[in-house]
Amino acid sequence: MKRINNFLLFAMLLLAFVSCNNKKTEVSDLDKLRNSTNTKTYPAKQVDSAQAINLITRQKVQELLDLSTLYLSGNRNTEIDTLIYSQMQSYFHKPDSLTFRKLFSELDSLKVKSAKVNNLEVYKDFYKKDTLDFAKFNVEYFDNKNKSLGTFEKNAQYILLSTPNTNNEFKFFFLDFYSKPLVRKDSTSVGVTR
Repeated sequence: MKRINNFLLFAMLLLAFVSCNNKKTEVSDLDKLRNSTNTKTYPAKQVDSAQAINLITRQKVQELLDLSTLYLSGNRNTEIDTLIYSQMQSYFHKPDSLTFRKLFSELDSLKVKSAKVNNLEVYKDFYKKDTLDFAKFNVEYFDNKNKSLGTFEKNAQYILLSTPNTNNEFKFFFLDFYSKPLVRKDSTSVGVTR
């Protein structure tokens, strides 16, 4: 019996010794960051133009909604409100007095304090001989207590304009925000069919 107890004690000490000396050689997060490069972490060549346009469009939609809620939360007659409004106009190719009417009326009627863009998808639509760029997305509105007011499906039409004297660079502008998708008329005429 004494032999079995001594053997068990020896086996436990041996296991404890082996487990203490068997340290894992895991690389720390600091060493991973120190030794990483942008080519390894962010492969720029793997991001195609469609993904880049999708990311840029999502960012621009979110920024415009953030500026809109910020503008509407102010008095709308101070210098900072004027600055915010002019920044919002810079997101549009040719802004006019009706540019923000739909957006502001919806945000005001629901008393929106913040908004979050979800499920953004860019697509092209063809109208006559023109190719039009649209973004379809869901926007979730929140009130001043951060309570969700609902999720709404919206559309925005945008344009990408190439910048002069640059290689593969462009500027992003909205043409219409909260636009309705194009409704195509049926090609058959109304009347009697035989």
